[in-house]
Amino acid sequence: MAVDVLLPDGEESVILLRLGERVNAWLNICPHAGRRLDWAPGKFLVSKGMLVCAAHGACFSVNDGECISGPCRGESLRAMPVRVEQGDVLLDVLE
Repeated sequence: MAVDVLLPDGEESVILLRLGERVNAWLNICPHAGRRLDWAPGKFLVSKGMLVCAAHGACFSVNDGECISGPCRGESLRAMPVRVEQGDVLLDVLE
């Protein structure tokens, strides 16, 4: 899922991906193409432990956001600090 959040530099789309009790969060921006990863607003292709960029097929690990294959080699998604408290996902304050 994606949510829009207000960050110090402005509003951004953030990907939230639940893995059991853990939630990973990244900016919804492909580090290679600079475009959103979703193929439709808030809709992502997740396959075989990979988050796939809709723009050009780059694949990122759902565990850490590292590029696994495609033109993004050596790049990773920008992680966002989140925590889960009593089932709620909270974005940690960015300074």
